[in-house]
Amino acid sequence: MPISEYYPYRSEEARNRCFAHLDAAAARTWPRDSREQVVATTYGRTLVRVTGPAAGRALVLLHGAGATSLMWSPNIRALSEEFRTFAVDQIGEFGKSICSTPVHGIADLLGWLDELFTGLDLDRGFNLLGVSYGGALAAQYALKFPTKLDKVVLLAPANTVLPCGKAFWTRLVLAAILRRRGVPSFMRWVFADMTKRDPAWVDSVVEEFFLNMESMERRWPVIPPVMTDAAWRTLTVPALFLVGEHEVIYSPRKAVARLKRVAPSVTTEIVPDAGHDLTVVQAEAVNRRIVKFLRQRESSAAGAPT
Repeated sequence: MPISEYYPYRSEEARNRCFAHLDAAAARTWPRDSREQVVATTYGRTLVRVTGPAAGRALVLLHGAGATSLMWSPNIRALSEEFRTFAVDQIGEFGKSICSTPVHGIADLLGWLDELFTGLDLDRGFNLLGVSYGGALAAQYALKFPTKLDKVVLLAPANTVLPCGKAFWTRLVLAAILRRRGVPSFMRWVFADMTKRDPAWVDSVVEEFFLNMESMERRWPVIPPVMTDAAWRTLTVPALFLVGEHEVIYSPRKAVARLKRVAPSVTTEIVPDAGHDLTVVQAEAVNRRIVKFLRQRESSAAGAPT
């Protein structure tokens, strides 16, 4: 099989090793009644894990950078009780989606998402949930295709509200340079609350990240933009913004303050005892908050106090 057919994996052997790892992880952590669906797009075949009642309202889940759809394991059962969830492996990333045409910018990623949603028969009235990098994509999609969405949930979206801080970029660069010494330190800093609660969980994230680095072609990531005041003011999709009180990629309080100033219709909340690991360390509370927001009518969904 030519390399172009399984870009961005370094080789067929690397791809198969990663797929075996992900299949084993899914067998341990993912609902057994879920099914995998592959959707053809211009950018390649996209893997989606479909869970929940067939008649449930649609909820699409977009994971963070360097992760896969399986990062939603702590949340998927609660979210799929009443919603039909579609957990996506991002194209061009570590995961079971097979990228055949590299993406070069946000416009490509939004085009891929729109093709994917069409392939899933999600044309109107579905909900979109993203964390970190996935949150940034969700915000950009809501801005470009507002009439297609019912609601959008943004969990500590990368950039988007505030630029990621100098500490984040400095530690990330050091992690890339120092590799085996730098990556564990970086992950324990980003996921500080989970490091205290369950160090073994962080160790497993570190090992999967090393598998990612060893298996994937090096590439420049698409950096999501910080949305302008004007962009936030034009966002018409009802939105929920959640961020952990110990978030390190930017100041959670400054992010909430900016949204209250430029987008008061966005519901904002700071999650106690959590940082960038809010979907894991405070999974139950985050799950409840998401479901509550998605159940609310538009007239009562906006402007809840922090």
